[in-house]
Amino acid sequence: MLSFLKGLIHDPYPLHSIALRFAQKFNLGSYPYRLQNGIVERPHYGYCLFNGARLAKKLGLSRISVLEFGVAGGRGLLNLEYHAREIAREVEIEIEIYGFDTGRGLPKPLDYRDLPYHWNEGFYSMNVEELQSRLAKAKLVLGDIRETAQNFFTEYDPAPVAAIMHDLDFYSSTMVALKMFEAPEKYFLPRVFCYFDDIIGSETELYNDYTGERLAINEFNQTHETKKLAVAYQFLAHRIRQTWHNQIFIYHDFAHSRYNDFVSDVRQQLPLPSA
Repeated sequence: MLSFLKGLIHDPYPLHSIALRFAQKFNLGSYPYRLQNGIVERPHYGYCLFNGARLAKKLGLSRISVLEFGVAGGRGLLNLEYHAREIAREVEIEIEIYGFDTGRGLPKPLDYRDLPYHWNEGFYSMNVEELQSRLAKAKLVLGDIRETAQNFFTEYDPAPVAAIMHDLDFYSSTMVALKMFEAPEKYFLPRVFCYFDDIIGSETELYNDYTGERLAINEFNQTHETKKLAVAYQFLAHRIRQTWHNQIFIYHDFAHSRYNDFVSDVRQQLPLPSA
């Protein structure tokens, strides 16, 4: 409680924070309400999956997939299962979940672009058996991403990917994961909601556009003419900004056969007011 009160001193919206804390404690409101107000665990996971599911529904799809690159201990994957249950009921859509990881922790960094001053080989190892026993529906895709990425689509034949959580830490691993966007378009929505975990950090990580996940994003955009990872500018309209808003990117496949399908509100007239 003391830490919460200290936080309110520096909170520009203290009454808002108190109301949300109350709603979270008593689990008040619908899932969309709780998600919109950030009173769910990992709201960035829920945001990407919920909006990906809504887009899929507008496109007439009944099934989608969500990918998590970098499972570590498994808390994120378990959280995705929670969001998937809520969103499946809310949007009336089936959701497949896939988690990619070595199962042995981080590999050895290849060079300076993998930030060896911050990451060490073996970080974030997984107890595979324990995690498997706790997963309800998510599937683990274990192994080196350079190998699992090559046959994932042919082996699993997933529903179209609507959301991706990137947490592979390294530039090299993230580049491999992004190359999966080169798979046939049937495996992706025309726009995919993506979260990148390691692009802000602190004075220790000092993430920048020339290393890590940020470099991978930039190089992907430079080498793909019709496929781009774009900043989520819609958050600029939010009155209360969250740090994770800056970690959301939208993958656009401009050449996707369904990219131009109309999914907006059909009621967009602006009649003159009565004289």
